[in-house]
Amino acid sequence: MRDGPGPWRLDATRGARFVNPGRPISPDTMAIHHILDEWVQDAGYWKAVAPPILRPEAGVIALAAHRASFEQRYCTPALSGGAKWICTWKCALRLWPDLPRFSNQMLRYLRRPEGLVHELGLPAHRALPDAYVTAHHLRDMLNQTTVEQLLVWSREPGLLPRVPTGPERGKAWSAVDADRLQALASGRDIDIAFTAATELRRRDLITDTAVRTSDQGRLL
Repeated sequence: MRDGPGPWRLDATRGARFVNPGRPISPDTMAIHHILDEWVQDAGYWKAVAPPILRPEAGVIALAAHRASFEQRYCTPALSGGAKWICTWKCALRLWPDLPRFSNQMLRYLRRPEGLVHELGLPAHRALPDAYVTAHHLRDMLNQTTVEQLLVWSREPGLLPRVPTGPERGKAWSAVDADRLQALASGRDIDIAFTAATELRRRDLITDTAVRTSDQGRLL
């Protein structure tokens, strides 16, 4: 929340609800979030639970999540009312490119956001603790740039600060030769392809219209 032109801040409001997945929870999944079948057997189903959470009466500027594309698979426009999305993973790549890793929990310990109470961010991989950690990242992002800029970055693929795989792993994109960039820009990974194409554009080797910006098609 924000009071007038002042900085963005977090209030104490938070909450979570169990959801009945409609099938038994696998041991593999239990080992991640430690939620048991008996805890959710009387809970509502997702399509009933989601709309009032995703569409609060007071409205929202946007929904936010770390790796928002995963959340959007379940928080569909029909359930969210077509809400806009901020992806804090994509925005972290832009705002803090010098950090070595960008997972929600790694950012938590690399950055140590002000006011984050350690215990409230646990256990990891539960909805409320993860959202609590993400909210601190989002607050700091909003105090560095605008909502509009975060939305723009979130609509694009991730702009990776370094090559993540292959023989060039760990290199700055500026150190990769043009032929290799062309190959990466034609690859299947949308974030790698977008970043390689962005570097080619920076070198004036391709035009803006040739930069792939979605999974709907490949322009290189």
